[in-house]
Amino acid sequence: MIRLNGKERIEGDLRGAIIALGNFDGFHFGHQAVAGKALSWAREEGRPTIIATFDPHPVRFFKPDVAPFRLTSLDQRQRLFADAGASAMLVFEFDAGLAATTAEDFVAKLLVERFGAAGVVTGADFTFGKGAKGNIDVLREVGAARGLKSEAVSAISDSDDVISSSRIRKALKEGLCEEARRLLTRPFTIQGEVIHGDKNGRLLGYPTANVDMSHYLRPKYGIYAVKGRLPDGRVLNGAANLGIRPSFDPPKELLEPYFFDFSEDLYGQTIEVELHHFLRGEEKFDDLDALKVQMEKDCDRARELLA
Repeated sequence: MIRLNGKERIEGDLRGAIIALGNFDGFHFGHQAVAGKALSWAREEGRPTIIATFDPHPVRFFKPDVAPFRLTSLDQRQRLFADAGASAMLVFEFDAGLAATTAEDFVAKLLVERFGAAGVVTGADFTFGKGAKGNIDVLREVGAARGLKSEAVSAISDSDDVISSSRIRKALKEGLCEEARRLLTRPFTIQGEVIHGDKNGRLLGYPTANVDMSHYLRPKYGIYAVKGRLPDGRVLNGAANLGIRPSFDPPKELLEPYFFDFSEDLYGQTIEVELHHFLRGEEKFDDLDALKVQMEKDCDRARELLA
């Protein structure tokens, strides 16, 4: 899939596209409804579909010290958008210049002039432009005079509440992997390069593939039943510690998956780790023998759940 830079003019076949506009972090069920509307509209008119996103997230720009909260990396979003059927992903780099762009200029100078959009689809509550003063009404008013059509998709709800990224984050912080999976329509997945650690797992007989959490949301610390996806497409079952490893000094935050019946070298490779079930919280053990006994129980439980 083509990745477009929001600072550059769109030319060629992608000009005249229908653009799905939003942050789309997580690309959950509600986001998929917005993208689905754009895709069906584009098919009806024989146009390409572009899904736009912001990176970094606007919250990160205005509050640089906020705790990590991302549900998806840019690479993951690109793959998800491609799987949905989009022709391209458009990335707005959220910087001082974009933050200062008025809602009217965002529509007229970016969506219409720079990108040549024929139509835009957003969530009904999506805001944009300086001071977040842009909304679907501004899109329709400013766009109409320039030949740009706009549609809004109402929030999607289940029996409990509106499906949102914040609700998914809350579920993950509470260790509710199954709830997060239902709302996302897939497991919460952390993608990262396998790095060298302290080799404690290897000494215990459970060698792990250590992954830095980077900008991802920190789910509840503890032990998880996980699946690992390797670059060659293989899927591995395993158990992982996510947290600061209180039994070791000094504490160090890592995602440490141990994959069952697997002994290959993964250092330097980029893998994905899906969190399927929360098994227990982190705890400090009096000695390594007690830790090994618990790790064996954790792995047995993970095998049962993932079978």
